[in-house]
Amino acid sequence: MKTKKIHPYFIIILTFLGVILTGTFFLVLPISGAHGKSIGFVDSLFMSTSAVCVTGLGTVTIATDLSLFGKIIMALLMEIGGLSILTIAVFFFTILGAKLSISNKFLLREALNQSSVKGLTTLVIKIIIWSAIIQFIGVILNMFALMPYFDGNFPKALGYSIFHSIASFNNAGFDVFGNNSMIDFSSNLILNTSTMFLIIFGGIGFIVLTDVVKKRRWKNFQLHTKLVLITTISLIFSGAILIKLTAWTDITWLQAFFTSVTSRTAGFTTYDMAELENHPATYVVIIFLMFIGASPCSTGGGIKTTTLAIAIIATMYYARGKKAKIFKRKIDDSQIFKAFVLIGVGVIIIVFGTFVVCAAQPSLGLMKSLFEVVSAFSTTGLSMGITSSLNTFNKLFICLIMFIGRLGPLTIIGLVNKNWMSESNEEIQYVEESVIIG
Repeated sequence: MKTKKIHPYFIIILTFLGVILTGTFFLVLPISGAHGKSIGFVDSLFMSTSAVCVTGLGTVTIATDLSLFGKIIMALLMEIGGLSILTIAVFFFTILGAKLSISNKFLLREALNQSSVKGLTTLVIKIIIWSAIIQFIGVILNMFALMPYFDGNFPKALGYSIFHSIASFNNAGFDVFGNNSMIDFSSNLILNTSTMFLIIFGGIGFIVLTDVVKKRRWKNFQLHTKLVLITTISLIFSGAILIKLTAWTDITWLQAFFTSVTSRTAGFTTYDMAELENHPATYVVIIFLMFIGASPCSTGGGIKTTTLAIAIIATMYYARGKKAKIFKRKIDDSQIFKAFVLIGVGVIIIVFGTFVVCAAQPSLGLMKSLFEVVSAFSTTGLSMGITSSLNTFNKLFICLIMFIGRLGPLTIIGLVNKNWMSESNEEIQYVEESVIIG
């Protein structure tokens, strides 16, 4: 009997879906709501999806609408969503001495977006260890900022510091400070710095972290690491400068840098996003940063920094009639094709998503609807204040957008690939014919 092989993408989708439904079950319980009152199924589903997809959009306020138990559930969902249940499971199996089968290694390879199954268990251990160390450092830094804020109340400051560290590192964007996110801390240098530190390290990608620590010198870094570092630094500084220049009188340099960092899938804010209606140029900059997002194999979303880098490099070399290359390395044509497919599919999803949201709730307006959809797709979590006012249909639809954004468009469309075990080798060869482009 022939055994039917299950597509790894399908298993990945099911694991995320399973965690979301489990989180929904716990959040809908009265014990999760403030004063023993359930927040309802739809809001529970939305909050669970947003946490597992490390987005940060919320239809309820965590600080006032969830109990301590509910907040703990949210923290666990963010941690699982950021690292993925497969990574965590493999880590514990490895610690217990269990060995992975070939099929499980292949599944993990797809989940971590790797090209080989070699060294996967070592990578998983490094991911968990680095995550724990960075988040612990974040907790310590947060304590320095929050102890004075809570008048020396150590247990409360510790609880808030842990939650904020988890949300920051996993680029989730949820906060327990209230409806104003981090606006009350817009001038707090310590908390702003620690949050940006966590966001950047969580969004830069575990491959980059391990490569930098292992090789240390720039010339020894992988091409992937070099592209991620250059693109990340360029986006942070150019984004901050453009945000400051386009909203000069209403934003400080600290807020501009924080907004530039957090717009790339983190979702915290020290600047009222509702003010973007008065600064359309700033609005465009933030939309662009959200769409790009973080880096591959990270806790963030978006089309990823390497996609942007490859698209720019390929375009520049195409204009010169040459093959794309960088740092004396040729970029494979399949990678270029993949980058442009990802950008194209991302744009289609955002345009279609904005159309649906506007059609279902015309009162929201195009500007706010587009911002919400891009934020959901890129798992950023920023909002111009309309999330809580979404109707039931739009709440469920935004859940779908967040789910697609977290898994990645290529994972979704990759389900139709029947040759996932090997390269496609078509028996029939067709005659090529040119099509006029442009």
